[in-house]
Amino acid sequence: MTQIVYLPRHQGTRAGMLLCALLWAGCGQRTYQSKPVDDDQAQEVLTHVLDTWKQGASIDSLQNESPKIVVQDLDWSAGVTLVSYELVGEPEPKDANLVARVKLSLRDKSGADLEKTVTYVVGTSPTLTVVRDLLK
Repeated sequence: MTQIVYLPRHQGTRAGMLLCALLWAGCGQRTYQSKPVDDDQAQEVLTHVLDTWKQGASIDSLQNESPKIVVQDLDWSAGVTLVSYELVGEPEPKDANLVARVKLSLRDKSGADLEKTVTYVVGTSPTLTVVRDLLK
């Protein structure tokens, strides 16, 4: 048989206040600093990723490398071919990432050629990542 225990009203209020105080104390103003990007490694990773795409490999093939590289690019995932690429200006380190503008010469599945200038965000820690910034 289940027995329900009722606390006097003031004890429940105190317990609630204590719980709130403990939760509030755990929400301190801690700031976590990201590890700065390794510029040289990030540029090498970006070049390697774009060369891999240009050679016709699948985007998922980079997951099998050691260390693995996580890549997000909607054109590559959709089967668009990279014909050539060119860095536009100097890549800029921004906190834990390297931001690089790249001019892509692409060929879609129907054989039509197109050019796009896109922005990639490259991270080196804790995982190697290359992600196309869809907002730029």
